Amino acid sequence: MPTNREQAHAATTARIVTAARTLLASRSEVTLRAVAREIGMTAPGLYRYAASHEDLILMVALAIDADVANRIKVVADQQPADDPAARLVAAAVEFRQWALGNREEFALVFTNVDVECLDDLNDDSSTGVLFSELLFALWVEKQFPIPRLDDLDPGLAEILRDPQTPADVTGVPDELRGLIWVLERSWSRLYGTVTLEVFRHVDPRLVEQAHLFRAMIEDQAGPLGLVEDLPRLRDLITRLLSA
Repeated sequence: MPTNREQAHAATTARIVTAARTLLASRSEVTLRAVAREIGMTAPGLYRYAASHEDLILMVALAIDADVANRIKVVADQQPADDPAARLVAAAVEFRQWALGNREEFALVFTNVDVECLDDLNDDSSTGVLFSELLFALWVEKQFPIPRLDDLDPGLAEILRDPQTPADVTGVPDELRGLIWVLERSWSRLYGTVTLEVFRHVDPRLVEQAHLFRAMIEDQAGPLGLVEDLPRLRDLITRLLSA
């Protein structure tokens, strides 16, 4: 059970994160001094929780990432437990919806949370962990083809034997390590598409009508064994986007 001191530290940390997110929402600069002013603390006092601006930003980014993972999980869990395709698609839609509605937070998280931060992540509370679990569950049901390490570039195969990834791959045998490559490629397509949409680097009508996002899902149907599921998944995407 946490001590009073630990509870007080956690409460102040939560206030710091809330203040930083308030500044983000108002498009104000998130600095140690600005956050300290928001919560009525001196800047030196804040140093006990964040020793530098980089520490502050990482603290906030990790907290947002955990919140987003929880939000996505709630939506995925609204789909049947025995329907990993619907759960994965629902998670992808919710990730997109959050990103479009929270551009500043999206930018903060995904320019500061990377594989070098994995040791700081709560294993149960990150978007990377969540999407890894959802994709692995989909493979268990669909058994879609995954590449053999011997068929890949030797350098890539070596990376997949010891990957830096938010997924728990301990105990995954060599013959299944290609699944990690499928995960990386699927995430890059989702993240890349959403990033283009968030920062409006494409025709805004493609964003407003979700054409680019829908096409990304369609493009992944073959590799992920979802071709036969596409009609119902299209309907699910439409319902979730309209909601």
